[in-house]
Amino acid sequence: MATFTSSLPDHLLERLSNLAKELQLPKNRLLEKALELYLEQLEKASYIKSYKQAATDEDILLIAEEGMQEYFNQVNHI
Repeated sequence: MATFTSSLPDHLLERLSNLAKELQLPKNRLLEKALELYLEQLEKASYIKSYKQAATDEDILLIAEEGMQEYFNQVNHI
């Protein structure tokens, strides 16, 4: 595991310390979990953005429609 050093504003460090005491967790564990959750949310937001962009891309919509037509053709022949 790598070591990372950073500075935090006093008010955030105080909130972190208080919550760590309340939850009986080390501050680094609390920061690690918070960062994991935040990064997951950023990834989800990125996926959502890409799907929204794809929904307005005519080429992608055409490819999807062609794929659905092929799928329906295969289903109807079963």
